[in-house]
Amino acid sequence: MYTNFEYDKTLVKCHPSARQLMVEQMEFYAFAHFTVNTFTDKEWGDGTEPESVFNPTELDADQWVDALKSAGIGGLILTCKHHDGFCLWPSAYTEHCVKNSPYKDGKGDVVKEVSDACRRGGIRFGVYLSPWDRNCRLYGTEEYNDYFCNQLTELLTQYGDIFTVWFDGACGEGPNGKRQVYDWDRYYALIRRLQPDACIAICGPDVRWCGNEAGDTRPSEWSVLPTGFADPDEVAKNSQQSDDTAFREKKIDAMQRDLGSREFLFGNTGLNWRPAETDTSIRPGWFYHAGEDDKVRSTETLLDIWYRTVGGNSKLLLNIPPDRRGLFHEVDVQRLREMGEYIRHTFAVNLAEKAVITADRDDGYHLPDALKVNSYDAYYKPFDGDNQVTLTIALDGVQNVTHVVIKEHIPMSQRVESFVIEARNADGTYTEVYAGTTIGYQKIAKFDGIATDEVRIRITDSRVCPVLSFIGVY
Repeated sequence: MYTNFEYDKTLVKCHPSARQLMVEQMEFYAFAHFTVNTFTDKEWGDGTEPESVFNPTELDADQWVDALKSAGIGGLILTCKHHDGFCLWPSAYTEHCVKNSPYKDGKGDVVKEVSDACRRGGIRFGVYLSPWDRNCRLYGTEEYNDYFCNQLTELLTQYGDIFTVWFDGACGEGPNGKRQVYDWDRYYALIRRLQPDACIAICGPDVRWCGNEAGDTRPSEWSVLPTGFADPDEVAKNSQQSDDTAFREKKIDAMQRDLGSREFLFGNTGLNWRPAETDTSIRPGWFYHAGEDDKVRSTETLLDIWYRTVGGNSKLLLNIPPDRRGLFHEVDVQRLREMGEYIRHTFAVNLAEKAVITADRDDGYHLPDALKVNSYDAYYKPFDGDNQVTLTIALDGVQNVTHVVIKEHIPMSQRVESFVIEARNADGTYTEVYAGTTIGYQKIAKFDGIATDEVRIRITDSRVCPVLSFIGVY
C-alpha cells in the first residue's frame, strides 16, 4: 500500500503551462496528410518524385474545414513537408516544392490556402514539418540544420498564428546515405521566439505521443511524468522506422501501460507536465489511397476512440487525408458529420446545471456550485488533507442518465487516483454505474442508461485533496 504522502506534494507541483492548457482545452483536432504520396499511391516517398506529379484539380480547403467543424474539431495540422522533402509552400530554399508543380501553374501555396481557410472557419492552424528529408542533399550535415531552420522560419512567419508545431521521430538516410543529427534545442528556441504560444508536440517538450498509431489508450492516463519522457531520441527510438503497415496497428505494450502512477514515479526528482496525444487515421493509411475507400473506420469505431481519448485524459489527433482532387472524400466527410451529430445530441443538455450539488466537505471558499460552469475561473476543493470526498448531484426529478463528465482543475495539477459513480434507486439505495482511476483534464464516464433522481461521485483516493472544475450529467 502506497503511503508516501510527502512525495505526493511534490507530484502536484507539476501543472500545465499556458500553451499546454490551450491545447488541452482543444481536446479534438485533425491531421491532413497531403503531398506527392497522394499521387504516387505511397505512404512514404523517397524524395525522387518529380514535382509534376503534384496536381490537385479541385483543392478546396474550405471544404476540409467545414467537414472538420461538423465533427466538432477545433484545429488542423497540415503536413507541410513529409519525409519525401516536397514542400506544400513555395519555399525559397528548395526547388522540390509547389512552385515547380503544375498546381496553379506553379503559383499555388497550399499552406496559405489551408491556413486562410482555418482562420475563415474559426479553427486553429498547425504545421507538421518532417526533420527527415529524403530529397535535400544537405541532409546528414550541419548545413542541413540551417536549411531546416530556414524552412521552419518561413512557416512560422508567413502564415499567422500557429497553435502547434508537430515533429515525429523519423530519422533515416538522406539522398547521400547519411543520417542527420537533429539540433532539437535550436529548433525549439526558434519556435519559442517566433511563435511563443505554440505547443511543440511529440518530439518536443509540450505534448507527449501516446506510443502507438492504432488509437489504443491507457485505462489510467497520467500527465505528470519523469523528465526522461521529453527526450526526442527516446521518442525516435519507439517511432515508426519504416513504412510498416503492422506498426500502424501496433498497440501499447504492457511495459508502457503505467507511465505515471505514484509507485512508478516514486523517487524521481525530475518531473514535468507531459499530456498525452493520441494520433491515428480515419483510414488504414496516413495518405489517401483509392483502394481504402471501403476501409474508412466506422462511426462506432471512431466514437469509441473519441471516448477513450477525449474522455480519458488524452487529446485526439485524427488524420483525414485529402484525395487527388484536393478534397476530403465523401465517405470521410460522412463519418465526421455522423460523429459530430452524435456528440452534439448526447451532450446537448447538462442535467447538472439545474441540479443541487452538495459535498460532504469543502474548505468554505471553493464550493460545489462552481462545478456547474465549465471553466477554470472557479473550482471546488475540500480542506488540504481531505483526500476522500463525496459529491451529490440532486437532479430536477427522475432522469435517464447515461454519461457523467468530470474535470479536475488541472492548473493545480492532476490528483485523483480513483473514483466511483453511483445512482440512487427508487428505494433510496445506490447502484454503482462506473468505477474509474484517473481523471485529469477530463473523464467521460459512459454507462447503460439508468433512471435516477440523484447521482453520487465518490473520490476514493487522491494524491492530495482533489480539486475539481466541472461536473456534467447527461
